[in-house]
Amino acid sequence: MKLLVTLILLAQTLVLGAQPAAKAIEDKSLNLKDRYQVMKTGSQTYEDYKVIKEHILEGFWKITMDSVNKQQASINVLNSRISTLEGELLASQNNIKEQQASVEGIVYDSKHISVIGIPFGKGAFLILTAIIVGGLVVMLVIIMGRMKIAHGAMKEKELIAHTLTQEFDEYKKKALEKQSKLSRELQNERNRLVDMRGQKM
Repeated sequence: MKLLVTLILLAQTLVLGAQPAAKAIEDKSLNLKDRYQVMKTGSQTYEDYKVIKEHILEGFWKITMDSVNKQQASINVLNSRISTLEGELLASQNNIKEQQASVEGIVYDSKHISVIGIPFGKGAFLILTAIIVGGLVVMLVIIMGRMKIAHGAMKEKELIAHTLTQEFDEYKKKALEKQSKLSRELQNERNRLVDMRGQKM
């Protein structure tokens, strides 16, 4: 009998306490932890057990699943946003790599000169150019020196040739004069011989 009275009292408290607990659980302003506390405090205790009405438990489960689904939807939206941001980050990284490669190309081009398809560093190219120009100047100086020596030798030869020509002309003139003189003397001698023969006859 005591057991029956206890059960009746228990049932009444469960019925009376279940309605406020059910309303408190469905309150939208409460979070899951607060709803759990309301369900726990609004339920009856039997020895070490809590007696919770099935419709309250189902309501709590429904609200819990709604919260979980809402959290999952929020996670999906955030995952989608993360994927979008990762794509943008990858595109930005690729863009940065392209810009870096472009900048490295510009820096390389600013420090190098391509001559006949062969890349040279500007410093090395300037040194090589200075060596080539210096070599050309030295060769030009040597060629000009040799030309000057050759020109001097040519002038000397011209002078010698002119002197020889002059001497030859003088010798020729003297030889012609001598020949003329000898021819006259010979003619005179002939004439004298003819005259002498003419007188002997």
